[in-house]
Amino acid sequence: MNLWRSLISGALLVMLMDAGVTAVFAAGESVQAVSRVEVVLADQYRNQVAALKEEFAEAGMMNVHFQFAKRGQPPQNIGLGRDVPADKAREVIRLALKYNLGIGILLPERLFPPRFVTIASSNFDDTVEYPINQEALAKLQAPDLTTEEFHRVYRELTSVPLEPKGRY
Repeated sequence: MNLWRSLISGALLVMLMDAGVTAVFAAGESVQAVSRVEVVLADQYRNQVAALKEEFAEAGMMNVHFQFAKRGQPPQNIGLGRDVPADKAREVIRLALKYNLGIGILLPERLFPPRFVTIASSNFDDTVEYPINQEALAKLQAPDLTTEEFHRVYRELTSVPLEPKGRY
């Protein structure tokens, strides 16, 4: 019986290889520029989910997941994966400025999957929170930056040694 299974498995493998499995994958849908967006917003936006999803979709981000802070304002941070295109990253900055009242912290791209985006994440502590000023944020918003240049600047801003705070 094991011999029979092995023969069938081998034959199927040969047929799949002969059929050009790689061509099937290459002909499939293109990979989304941003695979997932996680956003935490103030409770005042809770009843606007449909409009928010539409605005994110218009910016090219279809897979958006919202959470709402029960009290107060969520952290003013963003995190981007290393392969998020520069135009989408600028849209993330625009949307974070619009709905989260600003950006004061960058989270390093090494913490995220390649095409992942987060706005206002509270999952990280101050050991990985890199403060950003308006001048540095303006550099990231420059429309002439290519994706490679954008991520080079982003990595520079999130790779300086941080001074330990509090109990560390």
